[in-house]
Amino acid sequence: MKALISSIVCILFALPIFMSCKAISSHFDDGRTVAKVGTHKLTRSDVEMLVPQGTSPEDSMRLVMQYINSWAADLVYADVAEARLSKQEKDVTAEMEEYRKALLKYRYEQRYVNERLDTNVTMEEIEAYYDSHKQDFIARIPVVKAKFLRISADSPVIETIKKNMASDNIDDVIYADSLAYTFADRFTGYGDRWTAVTELARDFGKDYESLLGQMKNSFIQIRDTDYGKVNVAYIQDFVDSGDILPIEYCMPEIKGILIGIRRHKLVTALEQDLLEDARAKGKFVIY
Repeated sequence: MKALISSIVCILFALPIFMSCKAISSHFDDGRTVAKVGTHKLTRSDVEMLVPQGTSPEDSMRLVMQYINSWAADLVYADVAEARLSKQEKDVTAEMEEYRKALLKYRYEQRYVNERLDTNVTMEEIEAYYDSHKQDFIARIPVVKAKFLRISADSPVIETIKKNMASDNIDDVIYADSLAYTFADRFTGYGDRWTAVTELARDFGKDYESLLGQMKNSFIQIRDTDYGKVNVAYIQDFVDSGDILPIEYCMPEIKGILIGIRRHKLVTALEQDLLEDARAKGKFVIY
């Protein structure tokens, strides 16, 4: 154990040289040992590849030190375990075989499923799942359809934009969007999709609860006094926390669920088919 500790100490003396790739190259040949733990050695070529070109000396040193410490810790554990565990405790043959079988099973399942899995999900399938599992899609936080713009507080078109943005006439909405694109420093409609209110709150730099507390007649308008700007959001549609989420918001999750169900069915059927085939061939017998 003393010899092992002494070997580890050697690492500490080697660390100051790792100031950069250039420092590594200037002090060592490719095969030169730069750190040692017991009989295990680390060479310059082992660590040189860790440091990208252009990395500062300080960052180079940090990267190499982290690698050496991790490398040394793994070997110290292994050496101590080798020395202190009994022969029976060190016998990992059974565990290795179980791991090998599990890995082979996983790899074959992946290939089998990837060759057969249909990832196309129809709208009818999504609607059917949504209708029968609505209570699984409850909003934890509000979701909104919204438009956001950041514009000069003294802009003469703010009220015109707001009036037309809230109109039921599509031409008025198009006109509002056109004005917003032209005069606003930033304008986004979030792709006309349902989005978590936290995304909108980030645009205002506020938490969503205080933000919603300032909503009046579907609008939120907050002046940014530091920059002479005003942030405006129009809430086109709103689903409160505790309510059932709209299907449009749930579609990606439902698609993933349906594909997962198909995957599970494929794997289950594969296992059953393999067992039946083994029985038919006399490879699997229950006495």
